[in-house]
Amino acid sequence: METRVAIIGIIVEDKGSVGALNELLHEYGDIIIGRMGLPYREKKINIISLAVDAPQDVISALSGKIGSLPGVSAKTAYSNVTSNG
Repeated sequence: METRVAIIGIIVEDKGSVGALNELLHEYGDIIIGRMGLPYREKKINIISLAVDAPQDVISALSGKIGSLPGVSAKTAYSNVTSNG
């Protein structure tokens, strides 16, 4: 199946959703290449970027589930890099 490399940008405004977010990231851990999180204390938000490599529908599903959490937004940028994995 063809996989794509993508970045999912996440902004967490509701700290009550952090537990559910971490569960989702654990569930999809096998597609995550890397993760960087930055607390922005002055604005009381957290900024997370995920690098992923998976079929596009799996990436879209993860991004949609993340974005449906209360106080959490997610946007995905896809690269043109694909592979048959």
